[in-house]
Amino acid sequence: MIEFVKSAIKKEDYPLHNLNEVVVIGRSNVGKSSFINSCFARKIANVGKTPGKTRLLNFFNVDNLFMLVDVPGYGYAKLSNDELLKFGDMMESYFNDNQRLKLAILIVDIRHKPSQDDLDMIEFLKYYNIKTLVIANKFDKLKKSEINQKIETIKESLMINIEDLLTYSCLNNYNQDKVYDKILNVVNKN
Repeated sequence: MIEFVKSAIKKEDYPLHNLNEVVVIGRSNVGKSSFINSCFARKIANVGKTPGKTRLLNFFNVDNLFMLVDVPGYGYAKLSNDELLKFGDMMESYFNDNQRLKLAILIVDIRHKPSQDDLDMIEFLKYYNIKTLVIANKFDKLKKSEINQKIETIKESLMINIEDLLTYSCLNNYNQDKVYDKILNVVNKN
C-alpha cells in the first residue's frame, strides 16, 4: 500500500521517518507521474496536461518499506528566474548529504536521445554517488525493430551499464515487477 505523507520545500519540513528513500526524477513531460501511478498501481501522483505541475517534494510511504519522493521535473516548466533558483536550492538541499537516499529513478523517453538536462542529471547523480536506475519510459510507442537501437543510444549517452536500465510502459505496466524488485533489492541492502 502506498500513502501520501507530506509535501515539503525545506529540510526542516521533511517528514520524520526511519525509512530509506527512493527519488523519482526526470524531464517535466517524460511521464514521471504516470510512471509512479502505474508502477505502484494506485493514482497518487497528479497527471496534468501541462508539464511542470509538481512544484514541491512529495513524500509517499510504500508499504512501510521505503519512502518514495517525487520531485519537480526539469526542462519544460515555464518558470521565472526566481522560481528556477528556488527549485535549484530545493533540489540541492534534498540531494546534499541525504543519508536516507538510496536510489534515484531517472525517467527518460525511450523514443528520444537523452537531453542535455538528462545528461546533466546523470552526472549530478554520479557526482553524489547515488545509485541510479534509468527507466526508458513509453516503450509501447516503439516498433520492435527500433527497441535495441534506442536502448543502446540511451545506455551510451548516459554512460550506464545495461543492468541499470529498464524499459517501461505505463500503458500496460510492462516491467512493473522488475522495477519494484530492483527498488527492493537496493533499499533492503542498507
